[in-house]
Amino acid sequence: MKLITFLKPILVFICLGLIILNLSRFFLFITHLERVTDVESYGQLFLIGLRFDIILLSYLSIVPFLLLMITSKKWFQGVVKLLSYYFLVFLLLLLFIELATPDFVKQYDTRPNRIFLDYLIYPKEVMGTLVNGYRTSIIITFITLGIAIFLGLKFRKKLFYTTAQNYKERLIVFPVIAFLLVFGARSSLTSKRPINASNAVFSTDQMVNSLALNSLYTIGFAAYSIKDEENIIKMYGKMSIDEAVSRVQKYTDFNPKKIKSNDYDFFHPTSVISDNNQKYNVVIFLQESLGAEYVGALGGLPLTPELDKLTHEGLLFTNLYCTGTRSVRGIEAVVSGFMPTPSESVVKLSNAQNDFFTLASIFKREGFDTSFIYGGMANFDNMASFFSGNGFENIIDETDFDADGKKYAFKGTWGYSDEDLVTKANDYFKTLGDKPFFSLLFSTSNHDPFEFPDNRIELYDKKKNTVNNAIKYADFSIGKFLALAKKEAYFKNTIFVIISDHNTRTYGNNLVPIKKFRIPALLIGPNIPKGQRYKEQASQIDIPTTILGYCGMKNETPMLGRNLTQDKVLKPRSLMQFHDNFGFRVENDLVILMPKAEPKQFKVEKDSLLLPNKLNKELANDALAHLIIADFLYKSKKYSTSKK
Repeated sequence: MKLITFLKPILVFICLGLIILNLSRFFLFITHLERVTDVESYGQLFLIGLRFDIILLSYLSIVPFLLLMITSKKWFQGVVKLLSYYFLVFLLLLLFIELATPDFVKQYDTRPNRIFLDYLIYPKEVMGTLVNGYRTSIIITFITLGIAIFLGLKFRKKLFYTTAQNYKERLIVFPVIAFLLVFGARSSLTSKRPINASNAVFSTDQMVNSLALNSLYTIGFAAYSIKDEENIIKMYGKMSIDEAVSRVQKYTDFNPKKIKSNDYDFFHPTSVISDNNQKYNVVIFLQESLGAEYVGALGGLPLTPELDKLTHEGLLFTNLYCTGTRSVRGIEAVVSGFMPTPSESVVKLSNAQNDFFTLASIFKREGFDTSFIYGGMANFDNMASFFSGNGFENIIDETDFDADGKKYAFKGTWGYSDEDLVTKANDYFKTLGDKPFFSLLFSTSNHDPFEFPDNRIELYDKKKNTVNNAIKYADFSIGKFLALAKKEAYFKNTIFVIISDHNTRTYGNNLVPIKKFRIPALLIGPNIPKGQRYKEQASQIDIPTTILGYCGMKNETPMLGRNLTQDKVLKPRSLMQFHDNFGFRVENDLVILMPKAEPKQFKVEKDSLLLPNKLNKELANDALAHLIIADFLYKSKKYSTSKK
């Protein structure tokens, strides 16, 4: 009885923690009942969940337990008081994060992870999104937390206070409790490594797997894994650079030249449509969250009448897949042609902040004006730093809109509206006269909380601020941009690229929901066939190479994408990074690499059905090779604007 009384603070903490975490998991289970019960072994969700809850609570209890063991009677009550606040703070933190979890799962189809941490450094945009889009959830969360804080402070002493035992009694119980806590934290006696998130993979539905975890664990695991993000070998497997180069070369139209051991030159000439060295302007209009499912011309909802009409004026890619689920991942693919990795996008990584290859660096070298035009704040997601250090001479963002004194249509949480963006861009291009230019425009309106000006479109949904209406407004702005451009002299000498960064929500009952990775891309301009469709499977990293091909300028680049209008021999492949899972698709064979776990292979049917298939080790190694090469190119700084 004395032992139970002595250890009461830890026992109460663990019990209350288990109650909070399991009530939250049960709520998530009920709210996603249909999808969870589609998994044959869904009953494991609660068993695995209990295991990971014990892991978390055991870790959090080790230090308090040691303090209770070693503190003298003189200082014991002071330490107990301190620990009572420690336990209360962590219980409130558990409660807060679990209260935030349902909306995060709704948005990102997984428990809070690295994305949750990333957004903490952008309070303006995040708070605006929360206040405008999740007001009810915020109210419920703060009321619940307020009640919990009141009750916690009121019953803190009753819950967590205890009395000191003599050292002899403590010494007797120490090895038993220490063993239980260490075993609880590691959750294994046989494995050399503690159990980690990969042990929660019990189905092919990534979201259901995540429900078996708890959100403080997933956030903590994401923070801990940052140190391993760039260690591809530790996460996915080992492979020599020589072998990786040989395997990646099978999917490219050039053979990297070996300079010395483990050192390769990836620079190669671009494949051009016509070698006329004509200096065509290039404008890439990157669309926020425009998935193929919303594009009428791609068989989606009838939300893009303007884009659908424009497909008759250019080349539409109908089977194109983005490389990730974040805007910076789309920027990295479209602007740099860089392959995705489990690490952060190169837009945020230190080695890529200068002399990293971008299309802008090529055009700047050719004497073009290069610009990035954005209705929000360009420092978001480190874009301004990445662009300014890699070929973009002029960065125009929200501060420039504010300063020019003009009356614009609308300014929302994420900045100025898309129609203001295209108006600003058109005005800027007119000021350049005969100077050729390369520009990246990045839209903002199709972003939660989906704000846009009134009386621009016929609403698709009755409620105004929805994703469907925001996409329809974004499409309206695409049409307005081309209409403005057609009135200007620069139009006839400009290649326009309309492409999405990623889908608005990437979710589905697969380890990599590839249907949600399908995006539109449309090219309009000189030498580009009108009304044609490219139907072969392609990756987002193939688009910048294709753009250069239509420009007709001879250049050398390190890009591993392909000019889609030239390549008719190599097997089509697409690369998809989904949280920590890496999808490598060749035609209808999909290999998925997962951290510290065996690869899985599937046969793809109509993008939405993944049928488990026997693993082709050669294909799995080809997938790993792409990660190894991307990691090598970044770390060796060989993905640069010039040969090293």
